[in-house]
Amino acid sequence: MRAALNGHGMAGVLDVVELLTSELVTNAYLHANGPASLRLTALGEGRFRVAVWDSHPYIPAPFAKPPGDRVPPGSAGAGGGRGLFLVQEFADSWGGWSLGGGLLDRGAGKLLWFEVGGRAAV
Repeated sequence: MRAALNGHGMAGVLDVVELLTSELVTNAYLHANGPASLRLTALGEGRFRVAVWDSHPYIPAPFAKPPGDRVPPGSAGAGGGRGLFLVQEFADSWGGWSLGGGLLDRGAGKLLWFEVGGRAAV
């Protein structure tokens, strides 16, 4: 990730991208019972997109809500529940798509993404 961001002149967003990517990848690892993948995309005009696919079809908030809707942070004493709140606080935009999960879909899963580095188009 560091090499990709540096290669596109976006070292200034490295800390945010590393944090948010860590949250999405960790959630995929903890909640999906199967494979996952990560995709990094430089979109031009100083924007960078991170997408994480996993085999579980459930789309959590804030990804399941319109971009203007907000979810509350996790409680202070909880061992988790703050990662997706961080995405909505630090990403310029985010979204998610269910790729199916019914009997015929064979667990196609979901794709969650976020963008940083400027005014992102949803």
